[in-house]
Amino acid sequence: MYSYDRQRIEALRRPAVEPVICYDGFHLAFFERWAENGALPNGEARYADAYACAFSGLEPVIDEGELIVGKASRPLAAEAAARWEAVRAAQADPLDVRFGQDSHMAVDYELLLREGTEGIEARIERRLMDETDEKKRRFYGLCIACLNAVASFSDRYAAQADALADACGDDQRRGELRGLAAICRRVPRRPARSFHEAVQSAHFLSFCLSLNPYRYFSMQQFQLGRPDRYLYPFYRADKDAGRLTDEEAQTLMDCLAIQINNRVPHGLSSGYMLGGRDREGRIVANELTAMGMQAVDDIRLVYPSVGLCWTEGMPWPLLDQACAILSHGRSHPAIFNDDVISAGLMEYGVPAGEAHDYIHSTCVEITPVAASNVWVASPYTNMVQLLLDLLDRDWDSFDALKEALFSRLDESICRNFREQNEYRRLRAERTINPLLSCFVNDCLARGVDIEQGGARYNWIMPSFVGMANLVDSLEVIRTLIFERKELTFASLRAMLAADFGDCEAMRLKMLNGVDKYGNDIDRVDGLFSMMVEHIVAECRRYTPMFDGSRLIPSVFCWVMHERFGRMTGASPDGRRAGFPLGDGSGPCQGREKNGPTASILSSTKWSHRELIGGVAVNMKFSKKTFTADSCAKVAALILTYLRRGGFEMQVNVVDRDTLLRAQAEPEAYRDLVVRIGGYSDYFVKLSPQMQAEVLLRTAHEV
Repeated sequence: MYSYDRQRIEALRRPAVEPVICYDGFHLAFFERWAENGALPNGEARYADAYACAFSGLEPVIDEGELIVGKASRPLAAEAAARWEAVRAAQADPLDVRFGQDSHMAVDYELLLREGTEGIEARIERRLMDETDEKKRRFYGLCIACLNAVASFSDRYAAQADALADACGDDQRRGELRGLAAICRRVPRRPARSFHEAVQSAHFLSFCLSLNPYRYFSMQQFQLGRPDRYLYPFYRADKDAGRLTDEEAQTLMDCLAIQINNRVPHGLSSGYMLGGRDREGRIVANELTAMGMQAVDDIRLVYPSVGLCWTEGMPWPLLDQACAILSHGRSHPAIFNDDVISAGLMEYGVPAGEAHDYIHSTCVEITPVAASNVWVASPYTNMVQLLLDLLDRDWDSFDALKEALFSRLDESICRNFREQNEYRRLRAERTINPLLSCFVNDCLARGVDIEQGGARYNWIMPSFVGMANLVDSLEVIRTLIFERKELTFASLRAMLAADFGDCEAMRLKMLNGVDKYGNDIDRVDGLFSMMVEHIVAECRRYTPMFDGSRLIPSVFCWVMHERFGRMTGASPDGRRAGFPLGDGSGPCQGREKNGPTASILSSTKWSHRELIGGVAVNMKFSKKTFTADSCAKVAALILTYLRRGGFEMQVNVVDRDTLLRAQAEPEAYRDLVVRIGGYSDYFVKLSPQMQAEVLLRTAHEV
């Protein structure tokens, strides 16, 4: 086979910093064939034919050195691009569905590797033998057609690999291409027999799932689930038989990680989780757990978004490895609390075994593996704006202001719930996703497409952004207006309307002269607890459509803290108009003055367990002091956070000087990755406001 080749990985990673991700050829072929097939007797037949046509015309792309294949086609030529623009301009319902979420999940990779698409087809055929419901029969037939299209597409990759081998003058590469051809002829059509086949099959399905005709405007970001579970039996068997070395396995894991960057545009989040406990409650900590983390250090790209799920009893070297990788300036792995998350899932009705089998569906939102059609961050709520809307009048007491804020928040939750539920109804009415339905429980068992409610879990997860700004603003109002009498609501309104104007001294008093969340001050931290408890209780009152539905809150932000901040006026916490809101559920940027331990204590005084929609706590450490010697101290801080019930912690270790140089010389720092509000991105591609926000975060020393 091959040994680990750093030159190969380096050659593959360079173009993946700025990949060309273009699915237009697939969508053009689908929609043109869809239009031609208007006379077909039912929508399922029309879809099946167009879907097969789109895959049959899609160009297989195999680049030099690749060992895991399947990526987006080249951009369309001018004539085809013009046709695609015309199709998009003319496209109307039911195919243009620009609302709702998708792809925030991991599918059933174990089923794929165990049975292959042919085995799943056989399952469906057995169901068809006894099925009399015509709608279900059409659904099953459509599933089979889509599985066949994917298997045939892999055959075309095999043919392309053979053609490249015929023309290859390098003996080693020719052998690799012949091997790829054999693998692509087998998987995903048939069960995987080797580690290489298993990795290829999992990637190829993720890639094909990204080609969704109904969501051509929405880039898909399917997660790879728990590879140290579903890939491990293949690794172990090959290793024990002498067919695989650890160097070869790491090479394939790195190639898999690079390919995520070739199918998911930057600015989103896609990856996998490692560790934790399996469905039987056993700790997962094996060679692939370590290799999955090592891939982050090897390829140094924005993806994979890796989460290490920590539980008591896991081997210490895994956390040491995670901290060592972070000390190199990588933005992953993030550390998740397996015990808290599993308990939270069980609280929302997930059985104990399934509650250990979850994925951070993009950033930090938790969805059960192989069973979810969960709409995460649907929608985001600007908590600061809710307060600002109430400052158009005077309030007799702080309690009266709080009650009005709760009322305004409840109205917002109700309004957003109704909107999202209506979007669910429209998606169910207008769309289907039969290929995805084959890999999500319980779509096949129910004979119901995922878009019509076939999944086991159909949650909606609203996210509440700017919580720390809201809490700090409430404390300023309580302190300076109601207690010290240094401000009135009228003077506050005037200052905020003028973005503080010539009132800089008062702005600094608001910013620095009043206690802030993140400094282990019970009085302020209690306001955060109060808001979380109210949000959780209010969300429990609502049940979205479909079986297994719940409204589950979150307090993370993706990039919305910057977007909301840009459109939000000055706020009583001393934040100027247009500046980003707080970047998660930790303190606002630069406001934790009492060190990382105090910040952790504040961030864990409220229950994280019910916030399965996601909790993101960002911590930034100085690269100058975060060395190999200080990794143990950081590990101790992380464990303190987890043992106090913390949900997830993400760490940035990038020194200020490097960030400033990147601003001045962006071309020299194209691959500098930083952690944002639950996801990572290339620093030089961030907006100026977001770059300023990252620079302002407190850099702790250890």
